[in-house]
Amino acid sequence: MKQIAEEVGVGLLSYSMTHHTRQSLLGLPYIENRTYNGKECSVSEYTMSEIIASVHDLIESSGISEGILFIDEINCVSETLTPVMLQFLQYKVFGKHKVPDGWIVVAAGNPREYNDSVHEFDIATWDRLKRIDVEPDFDVWKEFAYTTSVHPAIITYLSIKRDNFFNISSTVDGKRFVTARGWDDLGRMIELYEKNGIAVDEKLISQYLQNKTIAADFANYYDLYYKYKKEYSVEDILNGCASEELCQRVRDARFDEKYTLIGLLLESCNNAMHNVIKEEKTLELQAEVLRKCKHAPEAASKQALLTAVDEMEKKTEGLKIVGALSSEKEWASLKAAAALRNVAQNVQNETNLSAITIFKKYLNTEVSRLKASASAASKMLSNAINFCDKAFREQEISILMVELTANTTSAEFIGRYGCAEYFAHNKSLLVYERGLNIDTRLKQLNVDD
Repeated sequence: MKQIAEEVGVGLLSYSMTHHTRQSLLGLPYIENRTYNGKECSVSEYTMSEIIASVHDLIESSGISEGILFIDEINCVSETLTPVMLQFLQYKVFGKHKVPDGWIVVAAGNPREYNDSVHEFDIATWDRLKRIDVEPDFDVWKEFAYTTSVHPAIITYLSIKRDNFFNISSTVDGKRFVTARGWDDLGRMIELYEKNGIAVDEKLISQYLQNKTIAADFANYYDLYYKYKKEYSVEDILNGCASEELCQRVRDARFDEKYTLIGLLLESCNNAMHNVIKEEKTLELQAEVLRKCKHAPEAASKQALLTAVDEMEKKTEGLKIVGALSSEKEWASLKAAAALRNVAQNVQNETNLSAITIFKKYLNTEVSRLKASASAASKMLSNAINFCDKAFREQEISILMVELTANTTSAEFIGRYGCAEYFAHNKSLLVYERGLNIDTRLKQLNVDD
């Protein structure tokens, strides 16, 4: 739901039903005096539901009127709330208060075998729902993993041992399980451990992979992953300095070693390509601000720049409030705003130049730097593919091409900046041949155009 909200640009409000009571769903009762047939009567009314009020609060604070109301653990509501939920699912109403127009309701719940608190829905409830059964699918999760930068050792390991992606079994000691959530959470923790120089061991891994056999197997693979990175001189390969001896060693290696080497090469290339794309999106935001205010009078150029930055930050904050802002978009916006404010501040030290002129000079310098970074990343990718042409058979090369195509980062980078070696192996993928080359792409950032 978060991905959809980000892509469409609508709000997202999430509620879990496990802790809600009748009062929080329907509101609290209060006495209202009314007159019927000339006689005054006391009538029970209800305040607005907490959930409905939260939707209105989100609209008021963000200015975004459309969104998704996500109700989690829908099948964990108590039996006393079932009639309330029936009314809600059919009419989007709690008590007398309706979900605002422009908002859709999406509900989710786990099957009973995964959650002891689940109540089976009856036919009357199912009849009010559009039902979608979601099954674990590694190929789908792999796209997510690439997009969200799940640790590359996990992606490579699961690509070799797909059966370990999702596993639930019963033993004499209880349930043993490994899930997509567990792999994702483990990847984030490994990143933190590596960043802080803390050893990753089986004790840590088993906290997230609650199947001893799979946890031990991945712990062994994790150690091998970094052993191969050193032994196969990944940096030399990416710099185009791989020896014939190294090529021969790769040819003689087992398949899982070759696949791991592909993962190691992709990790470094993806990091370089990802940094280029992030910087490019930051510069695009800055160029957009400049275009809005470049015709402002020189005396008012600094204020025009600051006003444009304020508008960009307000839009970003609105998207963040409603949950429709990805971490990467937020990063690009914050960095762009900081750079723009720094330019505006430097106007005081450049009495002979306007804020717009100073910013043009800054942006042109940054575009030149981006071009150099993109060229370096392209060269790195070319060296990786050329090495694989020398050391691998067609089967392994096909795996590399599939990974580059499935990975959203590499696909976006190649589509924008090109890679002759990639196209030589994928002549049928004409969509990429229509991608922008580096000069065409960077021309869009030309501040003088």
